[in-house]
Amino acid sequence: MSIPTAPTIVCSALSFAWPDGTPVCADLDLAIGSGRTGLIGVNGAGKSTLLKLIAGVLRPTGGTVTVGSDLGYLPQHLPLDAARRVDDVLGIADTRAALLAIEAGDADVRHFDAVGDDWDVEERARAELDRLGLPHVDLDRPVGTLSGGESILLGLAALLLRRPEVLLLDEPTNNLDESARERLYDAVRTYPGVLVVVSHDRVLLDLVDRIVELLPDRARSYGGNLSAYLELLDQERATADRLVRTAQTELRRQKRELAEAQVKLARRARTGRKAQLEAGLPKIVAGKLKRAAEVSAGKLKGTHEGRLDDARARLSEARDAVREDQEIRIELPETEVPAGRTVLVAEGLNTSSGLFGPTGLDLIVRGPERIALVGDNGSGKTTLLRLLTGAEQAAEGTVRLGVDGVRLLPQRLDVLDEDATVFANVRRFAPSASDAELRGRLARFLFKGNRPEQVVGTLSGGERFRAVLAALLSAEPPPHLLILDEPTNSLDLASVRRLEQALDAYRGALLVVSHDRPFLAGIGITRELTLHRGTGLTPPDRAVEDADPMPRHG
Repeated sequence: MSIPTAPTIVCSALSFAWPDGTPVCADLDLAIGSGRTGLIGVNGAGKSTLLKLIAGVLRPTGGTVTVGSDLGYLPQHLPLDAARRVDDVLGIADTRAALLAIEAGDADVRHFDAVGDDWDVEERARAELDRLGLPHVDLDRPVGTLSGGESILLGLAALLLRRPEVLLLDEPTNNLDESARERLYDAVRTYPGVLVVVSHDRVLLDLVDRIVELLPDRARSYGGNLSAYLELLDQERATADRLVRTAQTELRRQKRELAEAQVKLARRARTGRKAQLEAGLPKIVAGKLKRAAEVSAGKLKGTHEGRLDDARARLSEARDAVREDQEIRIELPETEVPAGRTVLVAEGLNTSSGLFGPTGLDLIVRGPERIALVGDNGSGKTTLLRLLTGAEQAAEGTVRLGVDGVRLLPQRLDVLDEDATVFANVRRFAPSASDAELRGRLARFLFKGNRPEQVVGTLSGGERFRAVLAALLSAEPPPHLLILDEPTNSLDLASVRRLEQALDAYRGALLVVSHDRPFLAGIGITRELTLHRGTGLTPPDRAVEDADPMPRHG
């Protein structure tokens, strides 16, 4: 693979709008060259749409996109037919079939044409699968038997096997467990071509060579990784805030000087009139003196008013330089749970396939503790959350709840009615709230103006997350136990910080499935449990006999 030196991706006056007229970008100019580029921006900024425009999945409504090299694209949601085989996704099914035919003694020339120079294609495919942590995935296996994380890694393996000079990745670490993320980080770190990645993963974004931030009116490029970008952003914000304070001080000074000048002019005018009366000057002379004084006073006043206008303009410019990113404002209900109170108890919980081992799974949640649930892809983390909340029926065991408000934020965000508006969905969760209250809550999640009337089925991934979160946190009764399944997957970096702050202030109990280590550190996890397929939790939670008596389900 040759490494391009000139810009490989060039967007010139690029514009795109959805069929309903909703604009995504307008007259965007952007050039991306060799190395690794992290593409960031708030939810709705158009990051995924831009990747689709570069990949040719979407056609621009204006301007041009030029890609000077072979391109590979891994979308955020990989559309895979469950019946397809792994070798077909890898793009080697025809070559494998030809190799098998040749090995069986069929010397037809079309088989040799199909193989070409790829006599080692199976070995290379296995090497890529092994490198990405999929040594157990057979080439003949149906895709439908893979987990979500395994499917993402399979899609990446297919691209790496092709060796494109330009690689586009859209949120590649979503749904990946910790070991899978490490393998993906290694693949990104060693990729020799041009790589553009859309991500909120702070570890991944610290591996890039530059950050491109999509702003409402332009794309801005920063040299260095995410940490360098955040440091520079903090410096810019501090400078902008300092300029605002300086401009405010100057504006106050100019207002004070104008007021003092007006007092002096009024005093001078009174003194002049008195002197004229005492001197008994003729009217014509007095009139000339009065006009001269008025001209002088007008010039002085104009000078001060001009300085005041200049001070106002400098303050306006300084305020414009202060970044005010659109971030969700999360206000969690006051749902304090007393220390030591039993919130949830699971005993002998299991599925029909025995996912949690021969004796099932035991778990107890007490008081306002914060539990992180981690584990490899396919270990059953999402299944466990659904069993705990009653969204799925357990084959064995029971679940006892000691609080009324238990809410699950699912990974698939499938708790809303796709055909109803955002407002109607939130109303369903909070039937007693007034329209004004609901619109106020939605505004804090950036659904302002007529945005609450948008149909859920038309929302982007980040918008959908905000709508689900608004619905769950508006629910009646308010949640004393929040159960979150990979909550940072669809959030921009600013909103992740807001979510961390909100959860850090939350007084109820938390059970969080996440592989985002900085996020878990930010919300103050007090206990970490690892789930293993076929064996249950590590460390095992067996202290359920001391739990308070509570209603059972399951």
